[in-house]
Amino acid sequence: MIIFIALIVLTLAISGIASMLVKSRFHRGKQVPLSSGMTGAEVARLILRNKDINDVEVVETPGFLSDHYNPGSKQLALSRDVYHGSTAAAAGVAAHEVGHAIQHAYGSWSLGMRSVLAPAAGLGSGMAPYIIFAGAILGGFQQINAGAEWGMGAYLTAAGIGLFAMFTLFTLVTVPNEYDASAKATTVLGDLGVIRPGEETAAVKGVLNAAALTYVAAAVTSILWLLYYVLPLLLNNRN
Repeated sequence: MIIFIALIVLTLAISGIASMLVKSRFHRGKQVPLSSGMTGAEVARLILRNKDINDVEVVETPGFLSDHYNPGSKQLALSRDVYHGSTAAAAGVAAHEVGHAIQHAYGSWSLGMRSVLAPAAGLGSGMAPYIIFAGAILGGFQQINAGAEWGMGAYLTAAGIGLFAMFTLFTLVTVPNEYDASAKATTVLGDLGVIRPGEETAAVKGVLNAAALTYVAAAVTSILWLLYYVLPLLLNNRN
């Protein structure tokens, strides 16, 4: 129980620090106006045209930092601050999301793998802990550790851990996918003259690096919980 509580506190701290860093860097980036005067929506459309991507729609979406690219509908959704903002923060976030559209249009191993893992990862993030808990109540860990014939508890425990492992793999693949989108964003913003070297470029990089760290935090958190589920089995088998 002590380990369980400590893990909750640790993972909440990791996620909280990453979230605070993103908000801080985004707020700082909002204080840096773009010399080009372009809004986030205009930046996104400019990059899409430059990359000959003509089938992606740029739309406004409610929420704070709710920006995302949907490869199914080919919609690039930008939050209000980003869609209408003429700041380094808005340009950085908009370009980052276009980076995902570029990955989709030109092919990206990380985006492709994320799409393959997404259904299982969705189940793993929401249902796996409950499945593992149900298996534990039915003696799943004891059945597996004893090497006895598996019952319902063992099957539930194994299924839950397997699903959570898929979710963990999903978070790991997401990290290089996000960093790649950010790298594409920074490069294309400079090439098109949307941002100038110096304060504007530094502000964009600050926002994008902080945003990428949230995915690193998610991956670390997921790995810690997977170890919490798996280690009792591994240690017992080793003994």
